Amino acid sequence: MEDKKDRIIQSAIHVFREKGIEKTKISDIVKDAGIAQGTFYLYFSSKFAVMPSIAEEMMEKTLVQIKENVDENLPFSKQLETVVDVVFAITDEYREIFALIYSGLAATDYLKEWEAIYEPYYWWMRDFLMQAKADGAIREALDIQRTAEVLIGLIESTAEQCFLYSQMDDETIDMKKKAVLMFAEYALGLRD
Repeated sequence: MEDKKDRIIQSAIHVFREKGIEKTKISDIVKDAGIAQGTFYLYFSSKFAVMPSIAEEMMEKTLVQIKENVDENLPFSKQLETVVDVVFAITDEYREIFALIYSGLAATDYLKEWEAIYEPYYWWMRDFLMQAKADGAIREALDIQRTAEVLIGLIESTAEQCFLYSQMDDETIDMKKKAVLMFAEYALGLRD
């Protein structure tokens, strides 16, 4: 059963990328997925209702990449740099999907689901920061929960500026990445 839902999500991504959200019909998605239209409605009430699932998949993809690439044996500053690198790489690789998600969620009432979708990512970042705090690597006075949410927002927003809203050259992207990292290091107390 879950396989059909995943096929719908993958087909929605494919068809949305090909035709755009507005021109896509549910019949296009189910045709691409190779399922009956009634099956679509078992999982989603409209084409826009697929957007939170696409957003969830992208968040999971990001989190898996972060977990696979962050080396806990390295100093916290290097781990943080890896997080920034991974978020930038994922945003670059899936820029079209992120653009679809944001335009699709903004056009519907599903934007309110964003925080719930991001909860696993926030939990990971909280644990990441709590460990750094326990190790004495970051400021003792930081509110970990708020800092985790702000840090994710800072990194993602800057990556989106680089890849979604404009076409920046590699040098500018590298400068923005370094600026985000430096800002985060000062805020976390890694730099004076």
